[in-house]
Formats: sequence, C-alpha cells, structure tokens
Amino acid sequence: MVTTGTMSEVALEPKTKLTGKILKITLAGALVDVSQPIPGVLHISQLQKGPVNKVEEVVKEGQTVDVWVKHVRKDRIELTMIQPLMYDWKDLQPEMVVKGKVVQLEPYGVFVEIGAERPGMIHISELARGYVKNASDVVKEGDEVEAMILKVDRKKRQIRLSMKAIQPEIVEEEKPERENKRGRKNKKAEKEVEAQIEENLEPELTAMQIAWQTAQDRAKSHKTYKGKRVKSSAIEQEDILSRTLEKRMPTGA
Repeated sequence: MVTTGTMSEVALEPKTKLTGKILKITLAGALVDVSQPIPGVLHISQLQKGPVNKVEEVVKEGQTVDVWVKHVRKDRIELTMIQPLMYDWKDLQPEMVVKGKVVQLEPYGVFVEIGAERPGMIHISELARGYVKNASDVVKEGDEVEAMILKVDRKKRQIRLSMKAIQPEIVEEEKPERENKRGRKNKKAEKEVEAQIEENLEPELTAMQIAWQTAQDRAKSHKTYKGKRVKSSAIEQEDILSRTLEKRMPTGA
C-alpha cells in the first residue's frame, strides 16, 4: 500500500507503506514528514538491513524516501526503511497460493522467497506433474513462480510449497496403435460370434439327403411287437384288399 498526501483521516496500520521527506538527522536516526499530525521517527537500526555507522551515510535532509509503519504511538509514528515481511507465521496457512522468486536450486528441490521470515522449499517431486530429473529442467534462479502451501512448521521455521498442486492434471490421449489393437480384437470377437451362430444353424438338405430321409421314415413305419415285425394298419388294409380281389376274380380255363 503506497500512501502520499494528507494522512490525517486515514488510520495507519503496521506495514503501511508511506512516502516521506527527511526533515532532520540526529545521531540516533531521523525525523520524517509523512503528512501526519504527529512526526515520523526513523531509528538508525531501521535505515537498512546491514549495520550503519552514521545516519548521513544512508539519508540526507530533504531526501524523499519510502518508509513503512512499524508502530503507531500517541506522540509519534515509528517507521522503517526495511521492507517488512509480506507474511507473518500466523498468516501462512495450508492451501494458500503464494507468489515468489526462486532464490536457490538444490538437487532435492528449490527455495522460493515469498515474503516470509524464511524462504519456502519446493521438493523436486512437487515441481511439476510427471517425472522431474533435475530442478533446473523446470525453473531457473530468479524465476517468478506461483505455488501452494502444503505445510507450515513454525518451530522448525519450515514452509513446504508445491507448484504441482496448482497445475492441471495431465490427461493422456489414447494412442492410435492401441485403438487399432482394440479394433482388431473387436473384429476377431465378431468373427467368433458369427462362427458360433453358423455352427448352430441347421444345414440345407440336398436331394439325395431328402430321398434317404424318406426311406428312413418309411422303415420306421414298421413296428416290432414282442420281437416280431408288424406292419402298420395302412399296409395291412392294403394286403387284405389285394387278397379279396384275387379270390373274386375268375380264373381263365
């Protein structure tokens, strides 16, 4: 948050970014005009991250500087020129998505500066979906990346991140060769079904086969009773009629 101009009606909170002008330099620090009813105080220890021997080695009177609010007191606003952390430990929660810069590559993964007290670590298995042999195959030092927080261990000062967690899943398309094999299998199965159907169909009879079948049916018309062959009733009637006619017909002299 960058704030310039009149701030009397705005409630200042820690980490609020302001633009101010150095009014006076002292041995302990400097007074800064941040357009507030009370002065802004910049301690020598808050001029930069490294040690400072003299205030004037870092800032000059009349210089415009960017500062951040550390604390708001009744009589002053305590400021810092050291950019505060974007996240405190209490702010970091699993499944949060954060942005950061890759600051270090290791064989087992990479470290990413996300604006917390410690960089977050992305294990090589969490860099991308699929197999990753070297971290450098995915990211380079200085890359801006986006990742999801997997775990936060405040006691060990560890932040575990994952780039893979926010990447879409890889859907592999079925290869044509596999489709051809499947098609061949389907055709083979269809042929087997057709063969089974043909085996269950009765074959058409030829003329010779029909004649043979008729002869067989006639042979079955004779029955056997107590081991003796007996003619059917139709045949018996025909025999009786023939004998009667023979008796009635006159014989020539």
